[in-house]
Amino acid sequence: MDVSKIEALFTRGDGAYLFARWGRPIVPVVFGVTDETLSVVKGAVEAVVALAGHKMAETDPELGANLMLFFFTDWAELRAVPRLGEMIPDLDALTHRLEDAGANQYRSFRFDAEGAIKAAFVFVRMDAELAEVPAEVLALNLAAQVILLWSDVAFQAQSPLAKAGEKVILRPEISAVICAGYDKTMPVVAHDASHALRLWARMGGANAG
Repeated sequence: MDVSKIEALFTRGDGAYLFARWGRPIVPVVFGVTDETLSVVKGAVEAVVALAGHKMAETDPELGANLMLFFFTDWAELRAVPRLGEMIPDLDALTHRLEDAGANQYRSFRFDAEGAIKAAFVFVRMDAELAEVPAEVLALNLAAQVILLWSDVAFQAQSPLAKAGEKVILRPEISAVICAGYDKTMPVVAHDASHALRLWARMGGANAG
């Protein structure tokens, strides 16, 4: 993966470069799934967190849980969730916009004073399309997309996943970006596109070149 492709992963639709990773251990909670699916989702989160070299915890001292994943069949269901509107600004208007757009996924992040990720909310409307996706594949895709603050257009053209024989895995280059992004020598937050060059170097780009 060359520098321009790495840069594109964190260049938002408005042209701004923004990279952020989690600044605290991740504490997931999952709503709206069976016990079997719950273990699959949490297992995918654990696997991606381990890949990054980051940590998980039993509880977040400020928020309790800081990665909340909601699975449902209709956006209207979210409007009935107690206190969710306190965490998601303009929840009513947002869910109506998502309904009108026919969206089946939405992610919302919260950041600490330094700009690191401190919480994420993942909403998944299980429409006919997603109902056909195996739970393991859907869970891995969701976990990959919340481990870093990717661009809002990063995976529109290509999924972060790939097939490896009978299995579905993270694309190797995406795994490499995640590992590089969590390198202890790298900043937790970056607003300058030169950061992509540093990621590339930690992915072995300097040696490969």
